[in-house]
Amino acid sequence: MELNRGPWKDRQEAGRELGKAVRATITGAIDPASGPPPPPDRTQVPLVLGLPRGGVVVAAEVADVTGGELDVLVVRKAGVPWHRELAIGAVTASGIRVENPEVVERAGLRDEDLDAAFRDAEQEARVREQDLREGRAAPHVADRTIIVVDDGVATGATALAAAQLLKQTRPAPERVVLAVPVAPPDTARRLADHVDDLVVLAQPELFAAVGEWFVDFRQVSDDHVRALLAGHRQ
Repeated sequence: MELNRGPWKDRQEAGRELGKAVRATITGAIDPASGPPPPPDRTQVPLVLGLPRGGVVVAAEVADVTGGELDVLVVRKAGVPWHRELAIGAVTASGIRVENPEVVERAGLRDEDLDAAFRDAEQEARVREQDLREGRAAPHVADRTIIVVDDGVATGATALAAAQLLKQTRPAPERVVLAVPVAPPDTARRLADHVDDLVVLAQPELFAAVGEWFVDFRQVSDDHVRALLAGHRQ
């Protein structure tokens, strides 16, 4: 199966290529042009969860190629209180935390400061997820193949929090797949230990930023994300 392994014109092109690779992984299909077979019941329809904002654009294409259901999964970075851009970790709307021990130690945070930073980020994630879903309930994940998609990873903290959330969900998913167009090799190796399958199109040894792998890497709006989610519900 010939795949474009980047750089890509935009997130949509990367998503279509990623979808082919994901479909081959979850179905064993060889011909990416043929449509997925109709599933006998809903639990066999893959659930494709995009990490906002850019990951949802990629995830929409993956859902189209795999015949999956599209939804969103919000993970927020928790920052050092006096330097919010310096991430001490990430947290999901349901409270699953992934800490960055090196940053925590370097910042010298007290336990109460650490907890407060994660609580604030968790609340932000909860509010944002409900806003993007426009009040809809989260989809069921039990006994399903879940495909978590982002437009690329650098440190992988956000993707790791998402994967751990799903692994700890009860009733549990049948299979958790993490799929991204590009990631540094060391990050990819670390993430692979936390999912059933990892799909990465490009793993460059010289990695500077995700955006360098796209000709068009413009910012994605919340309205665009809502429109993609609404379009796939119809």
